[in-house]
Amino acid sequence: MSRPRDRHGLTGRPVVITGAASGIGRALATRLSRLGSPVALADVDEDGLKATAAALPGKVLTRVLDVRDAEDQLRFAAEVREWLPAPLAAVFNNAGVAVTSSVLDAVPEDDDWLHDINFHGVVHGTRAFLPILVEQGEGAIVNTSSVYGLLGVPYQSAYCAAKFAVRGFTESLRQELRGTGVRAITVHPGGITTNIARNARVRRDPEGRGRSHEQMAAQFEAMTMTSPDKAAEIIHAGVERGKARILVGPDAHLFDALARITPTHYNTVLTRVLRRARRTKAV
Repeated sequence: MSRPRDRHGLTGRPVVITGAASGIGRALATRLSRLGSPVALADVDEDGLKATAAALPGKVLTRVLDVRDAEDQLRFAAEVREWLPAPLAAVFNNAGVAVTSSVLDAVPEDDDWLHDINFHGVVHGTRAFLPILVEQGEGAIVNTSSVYGLLGVPYQSAYCAAKFAVRGFTESLRQELRGTGVRAITVHPGGITTNIARNARVRRDPEGRGRSHEQMAAQFEAMTMTSPDKAAEIIHAGVERGKARILVGPDAHLFDALARITPTHYNTVLTRVLRRARRTKAV
């Protein structure tokens, strides 16, 4: 008698991952491929995507894709449908970018660029692959929000707005999918050691301290608490446990607690925590 399949399991089952050229996306692809999952990978960074695919032991489909392009997302979904060796287990809408600016000095084109990738890219990916999952009657849409989708942070208005939007979109979708066998999952990573800060759009130091883009990126990376590999492990475990919301890293749990305990004064607490952490790192 065959063993019934775990409806939440990813191991050995096909997955789709966007933003797979680096960071969390690459770590997820590596982890799941090593566990036997065929992986369909997409990213706008062709060289990084090739590097990810070349390091994987299992079956891989790659696609150079700009997640802002809704029609191309649909074409990618059609390619994946033809390629699938088994029912699709999960779609990780993971691609993301960053902008650092005050609201006063914001450049609208930068904010539009971020929103088109971080929010509309998630929506396009969800709409492209959801029909496949619903037809199967199983699987998961896994959308990457952020701890900045839990709390508003100074000089991150565009990023927070997009990540709050991903959270709201996914939570609404979750309610719509009740009874379909398909799940909608929100991922809230804290500080992860990736290239997102170095690839961010930064016109000037928003705090007026004269820091270069490189210096600000280095300061962000010095404060990160979780590696991409650890993030992938936490996300994988969360999906397999049937979680609807996955907090990634100790800072994510702190942000979540502050949002509940002190929803209007959390920035005061965060500032104190960050100052203390910087002093500790400097010792």
